[in-house]
Amino acid sequence: MQIELRFFASVREAVGTGKETLSVPDEVQTVGQVRAFLKRRGGAWAEALADGRALRMAFNQQMTGADTPISEGGEVAFFPPVTGG
Repeated sequence: MQIELRFFASVREAVGTGKETLSVPDEVQTVGQVRAFLKRRGGAWAEALADGRALRMAFNQQMTGADTPISEGGEVAFFPPVTGG
């Protein structure tokens, strides 16, 4: 499945990109699983998306929890709880 990723504020700064198109394996079916999949990249990805880090997530521009299912062509976004202009 192919999805669009968006990263904002300090998450964007940490991972070095604001957006990416990604093909995820079949077992990645939720927003939380996307987060876990990206953390396996290691380094800045693991740190920016770590479980203990305060992080908001959205799917198709709607705030969501980790259990929200994803779908082909959807957009998953990650950002800190407070973002500036």
